[in-house]
Amino acid sequence: MEMRRRQPIGVELVKRGIVSESDIEHALQYQKEHPSKKIGDILYILDACDPNILIEAIGDILGEKGIVLSQSLIKIKLTDYISLDIAKQNKAIPFEVSNGKIKICFANSVKSKEVENIRLLMLHKGLVMERYITFESIVDRILKSLEGVSRDDFNIEGKSDTVTNLVDSIIKTGIERRASDIHIEPMADEMRVRYRIDGELFTAARINKSKQQQVIGRLKAISNMHQEKQESQDGRILLYEDYNIRVSSQPNVYGEKFVLRLLKKNENIKNIFDLGFPTTETQLKNSINKKNSITIIAAPTGEGKTTTLYSIIDYLNSPEINITTIEDPVEIRIQGLNQIEIDENKLSFSSSLRTVLRQDPDIILVGEIRDTETGEIAIQAGQTGHYVLSTIHTIDAIEVITRLRKLGLSDYDISSTLATAISQRLVRKLCTKCRKERPYNEEEKKIITSLGEKYGVEFDLKGNTYDAVGCKHCNNTGYYDRIGIFEILDITDELKEEIMNGKSSLEIRKVALQQNYKPLIVDGIKKVTQGFTTLEELNKKLLFY
Repeated sequence: MEMRRRQPIGVELVKRGIVSESDIEHALQYQKEHPSKKIGDILYILDACDPNILIEAIGDILGEKGIVLSQSLIKIKLTDYISLDIAKQNKAIPFEVSNGKIKICFANSVKSKEVENIRLLMLHKGLVMERYITFESIVDRILKSLEGVSRDDFNIEGKSDTVTNLVDSIIKTGIERRASDIHIEPMADEMRVRYRIDGELFTAARINKSKQQQVIGRLKAISNMHQEKQESQDGRILLYEDYNIRVSSQPNVYGEKFVLRLLKKNENIKNIFDLGFPTTETQLKNSINKKNSITIIAAPTGEGKTTTLYSIIDYLNSPEINITTIEDPVEIRIQGLNQIEIDENKLSFSSSLRTVLRQDPDIILVGEIRDTETGEIAIQAGQTGHYVLSTIHTIDAIEVITRLRKLGLSDYDISSTLATAISQRLVRKLCTKCRKERPYNEEEKKIITSLGEKYGVEFDLKGNTYDAVGCKHCNNTGYYDRIGIFEILDITDELKEEIMNGKSSLEIRKVALQQNYKPLIVDGIKKVTQGFTTLEELNKKLLFY
């Protein structure tokens, strides 16, 4: 439990006769060796007194209800109300529901951010939260036991009579469960296997530490890595039909960690509108079908920039157009395109781009603008009759301009060449097999209405919204697959003038909002009102309440 004033808590417990002064001295000594532990938890670990008396006294001092939580007191299924990941993040365990109230036990004090996060989450489900506190070690133990139950859904154990079969089972299960990445991580006393599914990491299995070197050896063998090297390596696994698996190894203090990126060969490219692109076809053509210009897609890592680039290229692709891509690596091969993989050829984006300009291209896709040289050549390509598509790492579409400036590009070059900046995020889609329909509550209406007023948009709140529930189909998360939320900044003549005059991003944003620009949150709320996702999921990405 988080106790801001350690000594007064200890003094108060001594005054009440709960523990002795020597107990507090022992606890403080223990804390020197375990600085992350709180005094209350240490007294529980040291068995200084009856746990029920101790937690009730601590709760009384903090003005809270203290309880020694046990499995017998948990009357509900945790994942019916919050995901296991959220429970772990916030050290929170729902344990009983009745008459519109939900009892939730925390390992932190009521003043913490975690408590407020869960309160809002429950309120969105139409439940009033009743708070309890308990010892952190109890919360950790219960959550770990629940994690063990969730791992059964992945069904990895039981197929692992040999290390070869174990590694094969880990990869095949990841493929079956739509994982984008598999993390195989050496830890102090075990190896942990986690899958990233729809952007979220799930613990799938824990492997006995005694098998660690055999598992690492097997992964290196099938990835064509050097067995004897204890340093970072990259490799590929080509043993699985329809999959090209990129492998990265990285030594840590407990061994070598492996991350496997599962890339499906010849995967069908999603239509740009199926990704969630929020415009009409006419508006899309006005934004991307241009010459003498550059379109840049901006987002943090892992938010689907490359997928959107592929969809745009696929939309523009035709026999009459010469399209060349420069990628690191080529993740999807597209018929009719000239695709260059800079990693294999040991080339840089900038040197490859120079060569491509001599290949008579109409459209050039540059995987990422990483440095000044690539940015300058991309701008020059746009100024000499080509249409360039690329990505950059920024938080939104307006900040693309700031990022290009920081790379050293002139305001003239940016204003004359940048045609469109698109920013995006990926949010998890509600599982249609288990989502639960209900009316909007008053707090949700207030949040959505306030945002609508701020950006001059009227959202439809006449229908119902949905809660994430969880079922076998979605691994008990309540979500299945992801959808994009977008903001599109078309560089109008007014915005060109602002950029040319060196105006700040705040001033450019003000002018853009007066035109057709709408920030990410607007499209996000629309996706909520259309039943694609939830406010909770949207808030995880954009933090707007």
